[in-house]
Amino acid sequence: MITLMACLTGFILDLICGDPIWLYHPVRLIGRFISFLEHLSRKVCRDNKRRLITAGVLMWITVAALSAAVPCLLLYAAGAVHPALRFVLESFWCYQLLAARSLGQESRKVYGKLKEGSLPEARKAVSMIVGRDTAKLDEAGVIRAAVETVAENTSDGVTAPLLYMMIAGAPLGFFYKAVNTMDSMIGYKDENYLYLGRCAAKMDDVLNYVPARLSALFMTAAAFLLGMDGRSAWRIYRRDRKKHASPNAAQTEAVCAGALNIRLAGDAWYFGVRYPKAYIGDDIRPAEAEDIVRAGKLMYATAILSFLLFGMLRLAAVLTG
Repeated sequence: MITLMACLTGFILDLICGDPIWLYHPVRLIGRFISFLEHLSRKVCRDNKRRLITAGVLMWITVAALSAAVPCLLLYAAGAVHPALRFVLESFWCYQLLAARSLGQESRKVYGKLKEGSLPEARKAVSMIVGRDTAKLDEAGVIRAAVETVAENTSDGVTAPLLYMMIAGAPLGFFYKAVNTMDSMIGYKDENYLYLGRCAAKMDDVLNYVPARLSALFMTAAAFLLGMDGRSAWRIYRRDRKKHASPNAAQTEAVCAGALNIRLAGDAWYFGVRYPKAYIGDDIRPAEAEDIVRAGKLMYATAILSFLLFGMLRLAAVLTG
């Protein structure tokens, strides 16, 4: 019950406050640890492919284990002092592990720059929330990039951490965030990370498999509730959910594209290299700046539906256990 209340408190705090820029985020500490281990691995393994794969596995185990063990021990120590202290600490961490408000705010910055008519500033704003090259994107490209990242991160930044925190509290939430951070830092399929980042990429796919599909279902329901094109969301989801190199990324993108009646994805540039990608959705109408706002509403509604269902399941488990 304490974990359930901590998740509720953290969820509400995230919706109200978002992630303060001035506050040091523990995921940044995880990121620095990953960078240290990457540097160490490359120094030891050099260009030996087999050693790099082994180092990647060891890195994954070390980062994931410590990211769960440290908060677990700190929560135990806090509980030994007083249960209220444990509750406050876990609530704060649950708040930090969620990203609904921050995702909405950052995408709104892109929308604001587009409404001001400043495409260069919009490119700069969207570059803060996407991994692709944005310097040459036209207005439609900026809009699609913002909508896609809101759709995809609805799962990575909200539904998935919520699910894992509901199962085992903040420690499992940190475990998930560590895996997700490793994937975002070293899980690329280019020459630099193909071997070292292989384990990180595969394990991120595993941990996001269920949350991504649950997010797609919740987002489809949200489309109906918000008066968007729910039928098209379901149709495009069933048709295009596998049109991505990742088994998970297209799940919510397909729903979002269908709900908004626009076409997403297509070829993208990463680190100066063009990567061919299939289109997701139907080109019924051109993407417009308001689609960023609509995607944000879908994200918030999906987050609330996710919390309600996971919370009810957690409460049922507590009452029957």
